[in-house]
Amino acid sequence: MTNRHTSAAEHHPEPGEPEDLPLEFAAFCELHRPRYLSYARVWLTEQVDAATAVQQAFAEIAVHWRDLLTSPNPTALAWQILRTTVAEHSRQAAGTPDRHPADDDLAILHYVVGLAAPEIADVIGTDTASVAGRLRRTMLHEASGW
Repeated sequence: MTNRHTSAAEHHPEPGEPEDLPLEFAAFCELHRPRYLSYARVWLTEQVDAATAVQQAFAEIAVHWRDLLTSPNPTALAWQILRTTVAEHSRQAAGTPDRHPADDDLAILHYVVGLAAPEIADVIGTDTASVAGRLRRTMLHEASGW
């Protein structure tokens, strides 16, 4: 039988994460790491590059963790850190300018990663209705170009 308190308290930081993380940060990382990695893999085709970008983003989030927690929307700020970090890594890998529009992120999270609107809202720190509306607009915009 597993004790959920023991397993959370025994969280071992990934390379690049500080050793003395608050339990809340460890839970945040555990919740968001798979989705962040799936997103990063779209922009960075090498698994190691995607993992490195996500770890760098989590390290940056850890540095600002206390400030994020006092902000009105910590998840949205963490998402922006991830987006910026992945964009920087993809620019370096491709040697091209940033091409990561926010609505592209929603389409990627929905159509490529396979997240539903409520899950996307949870990842990027917004409400489900906003995500659903933006996905519809993106789909209509793309369909009009066909």
